Amino acid sequence: MKILVAVDKNPETFVGLRYACHLLENTDARVDALHVKPALTEIAAETYAPFVTKDGLENAIEADVQEVENEFREECRPCVNSNIPCSLQVAEGDPADEILNVAQTDGYDMIVLGSHEQSFLRGLLLGAVHAKILHYANQPVLIVRRFREIGSVLVVYRGSKSDEAALRFAAPLLAHRRAEVTLLHVQETGTSESDEFARSSLQQGAQILRELDIEPLTKITKGELVEEILKDVAVHRYDLVVLGAYGRNSPRYLNLISDEALNLARLTTRPILVYRDKAEQK
Repeated sequence: MKILVAVDKNPETFVGLRYACHLLENTDARVDALHVKPALTEIAAETYAPFVTKDGLENAIEADVQEVENEFREECRPCVNSNIPCSLQVAEGDPADEILNVAQTDGYDMIVLGSHEQSFLRGLLLGAVHAKILHYANQPVLIVRRFREIGSVLVVYRGSKSDEAALRFAAPLLAHRRAEVTLLHVQETGTSESDEFARSSLQQGAQILRELDIEPLTKITKGELVEEILKDVAVHRYDLVVLGAYGRNSPRYLNLISDEALNLARLTTRPILVYRDKAEQK
């Protein structure tokens, strides 16, 4: 498994790298960090004031790259200690575009995003970079605000193909971590979903986990999807939330994640894995 972690000069963005190393500890994985530096022709001089000359701006940008390289050497140690290859790449341009391009071109299996309000990955509640990557990625996206050791995981399971794919993607990692897994099915307000369908969905998800010797807890609630998830997270304080980008219906023409998945990514402070896949784009 190849993981791409976006970082920048703010140390807080490296929480994604630490979390990825923790999640993949002692697995057959590779973790690469990507720093996207701004193109000199596309930035305002004020961004790097008082370096208003061309040479001054170039030197300031390269100093930022050096900061990232120094921080990377420190933060990648958990991966190195777990025998996980870990390297840093530097690209230039628009952060979201470059992250998406590298992830697709080099065949990465997941994108990991940390956050800090002053970074190019700014705004996790949600910034433009995160939202664009969530919308257009061809692979799962893991967003990490704070590092948490993985002991308990919530998997939102609505019985959709997207949620099933999310579970099959995450299950081997959860089995390796020996995490306690809870499957949550929300019977959404305004739908005519039967109790029988809800129970059947959970049985289907539980069987996928049992194939990897994980015996999950199961829950059924009724209400608005995001609200019910957030309530459960607030009570049980999970260390990771997993869900598919879509419920039972996916958009036919636009490559956009569901409002529920996007809102949940905006509102929870827990690490959240939103499953995207190139097959969804067809």
